[in-house]
Amino acid sequence: MLKLKKIAVTGGLAAGKTTVCQLFRELGAYIVSADEIVHQMLSPDTVVGQQVVRLLGSDILSGHEINRKKIAAKVFTHPDLLHALEQIIHPAVFDEIERRYQEILKENRYPLFIAEIPLLYEAGGETGFDAVISVDAAPELCRKRFMEHTRNTSEEFDRRMMRQIHSELKAAKATLTIQNNGSLEELKNNVKFLFLQLTRGV
Repeated sequence: MLKLKKIAVTGGLAAGKTTVCQLFRELGAYIVSADEIVHQMLSPDTVVGQQVVRLLGSDILSGHEINRKKIAAKVFTHPDLLHALEQIIHPAVFDEIERRYQEILKENRYPLFIAEIPLLYEAGGETGFDAVISVDAAPELCRKRFMEHTRNTSEEFDRRMMRQIHSELKAAKATLTIQNNGSLEELKNNVKFLFLQLTRGV
């Protein structure tokens, strides 16, 4: 039996990582999202959530919920706090991804295990995967998509990009790259090609 390949999908902001993962899901892959894991962990009821509240203070709470906007406002102007927050969150996310991989491995019913991790290289997590796919797109196209889909400003796009290594460097470091500058149909064909490449046992 072939080993279930563990693949990371990363790339620049609004390059199309989530769409690529959705297309892989349609082809039968198991998909896990680092952002969704963080969302689940950021609760006052979890160990990670309690560590974050201790680090940043109870003013990040809105009722019994941790307010991610309050976290962002607090850490993005304080690099030391941001680094400390990432030291809590990143290891917990990779541990959860590995836990899910081990679960899916036992089920023996998926052709690929894919984790969408925007800050893969920034967190130093690439060594835990059999291959890395970088989703790349023209910077101005990413900016346009970001503003349309999130209702955020161009300045917010720049601010978030400052947290990330350049998309060209991500693409250079990755095992495989998908360019997402064209139509959805082109993207589907590119994903299908990679899917076949990754599942044929080479």
